[in-house]
Amino acid sequence: MAESSGSLTTDPAPSPGTDRSAGQRPGSSSPGALNPPATLSHPYLRAEKLTKRYVTGGRELRLFDELSFGAHEGELIAIVGQSGAGKSTLLHLLGALDLPTSGDVFCGSTTLRGLTSKEAARFRNREVGYVWQFHYLLPEFTAAENIAMPLLARGMRRVEALEQARLWLHRVELSERAEHRSGELSGGEQQRVSIARALVTEPRLLLADEPTGDLDQATADSVFALLESLHRTQRLTT
Repeated sequence: MAESSGSLTTDPAPSPGTDRSAGQRPGSSSPGALNPPATLSHPYLRAEKLTKRYVTGGRELRLFDELSFGAHEGELIAIVGQSGAGKSTLLHLLGALDLPTSGDVFCGSTTLRGLTSKEAARFRNREVGYVWQFHYLLPEFTAAENIAMPLLARGMRRVEALEQARLWLHRVELSERAEHRSGELSGGEQQRVSIARALVTEPRLLLADEPTGDLDQATADSVFALLESLHRTQRLTT
């Protein structure tokens, strides 16, 4: 999860009997090591010697160089830094939306660098959920229809896709907004719909790029608490 300030922390999934405070922001605890203890299983998501460079105006811009880290299934990780540090670019690489200059990303048993464009699209639809700073809802469709889009892209029947969409609207506490279009929803409601859309395919990996950046503090806190709750109940790697 990309945030705009603070320090990088990890939040492994709690073991039975562990009590953790709900709604605690990743940056609010003491900074932890990026790689979890060796006693855990092999990382579900792994970056190895990841480098990303751009050439612009005859000059080379290097965002990061030989970056390596791992994230275990069920972990919640915050990536924080100044604007332009490469947070969004890193999320694009982790989600197979872009290719690194060198290095590779491994997600489960999949090597992202070797995917064709069709394979990458299939991987994203099956394995990854995205929540961006802006919701990107389609204005001509209802909240339920927007959430159903990833399932329709899979070839699911419309009736079944809308049924799943309504279940997720209930989970994000927006059941009564199913037939409302995006222009009829508040900013916080729009972002909740985008969260439901990201999770309706039941992905194992959720990438969130400053998902509360356009919201007021109270609404941002509410959306973040929802994300953290869903992270735990769905055992997402986030």
